[in-house]
Amino acid sequence: MRAALAAWLVLSLLGGTGAGDTCGDPPAAPSHSVAAPQLSPEERLSPHMPESLRCDACHAIAFQIEEQLRKAEGKMGKKALKESDYIEVLERSCSQDWESYGVLELDGEKRLSGPGLPGQQPLSVLVSGGPWPGRLSKLCHGYVGEQGEAQIYGAHRRGPAALRHLLCHGDKGPCAGRKDRPEPRKELQNEL
Repeated sequence: MRAALAAWLVLSLLGGTGAGDTCGDPPAAPSHSVAAPQLSPEERLSPHMPESLRCDACHAIAFQIEEQLRKAEGKMGKKALKESDYIEVLERSCSQDWESYGVLELDGEKRLSGPGLPGQQPLSVLVSGGPWPGRLSKLCHGYVGEQGEAQIYGAHRRGPAALRHLLCHGDKGPCAGRKDRPEPRKELQNEL
């Protein structure tokens, strides 16, 4: 009995060394690496939104304004807001933290990404924070000042497409001459 136990112990020890390394372990997953977008000095340091990202920024701003106004109207039973109410909502929309937005690289092109904008690719790096929230807030306040609260609210009442057209695709809009971006997916709109 002792001989059998000793033999079993020796075989267990010999079989155990290295056996776990080859027999039962799953194969190693292939590794992927994705680099963060390389930002130019303007994209990193300027207090202003780079020209190449202004159309995306405008769509993000229009989405946020639309969402905030829609929520405020929902609290009022879908009725139109009073002037003082929509002015407050627009101020709150522009003064939010904007931290959920950032820049990523899609198909070799830098794009703004976040709620209300087309989704990311499975393997992409989003660079958020830094100057992006301040730039979006400043641009949002600029749109409200340029267009006026009443005109923005009137466009909202006509629908999201009317608000995007007013802010982004009009004659002087940052997307003028560009094809409209596709509608954001519903799950992105409900993310907020």
